[in-house]
Amino acid sequence: MYVILAIIVVIALYVVFIYNGLVRSRQMAEEAWSGIDVQLKRRADLIPNLIETVKGYAAHEKTTLEEVVALRNKAQAVPSGDVAGRAQAEGLLGQALGRVIALAEDYPDLKANQNFAELQASLETMEGELQMARRYYNGAARDLNVKVESFPSNLVAGQFGFAKREYFEITNEADRAVPSVKF
Repeated sequence: MYVILAIIVVIALYVVFIYNGLVRSRQMAEEAWSGIDVQLKRRADLIPNLIETVKGYAAHEKTTLEEVVALRNKAQAVPSGDVAGRAQAEGLLGQALGRVIALAEDYPDLKANQNFAELQASLETMEGELQMARRYYNGAARDLNVKVESFPSNLVAGQFGFAKREYFEITNEADRAVPSVKF
């Protein structure tokens, strides 16, 4: 009788231990996603200033500038929990921002503008911080996914509704391509 009771208590404690580990992993993934969300918001907040600065020097690049604004609005409209949708929208926005930054090569006055240089430096810093946030999130998502799929924690995860998290990945194959270097 006592042996059976002891076994039940051990199993119950083990389930509680696994459950708490799953909760911890889920919270880490949610906190990591919050970090990405904050960095994306900071980047989105820089875009209007960048566009206004470029607009003064490259007025006939109107379609490029309008595209960036439209992609920014589209990225901000994606629901916060839609990791894949947000990754795709932000990837397109990043490409468009790269084209705006590249405009500086065609406009020496823009390139020399102090405000543009500061915005460009802020954007580069922001991209580095965003990359770190992406790596942190993907690591937290990986840890949660391993627990959700591994035995015996998958039994507890299934019973309590824990689900795998999507990774924040590059969706554009061109971004994955290795650049060709020719001398």
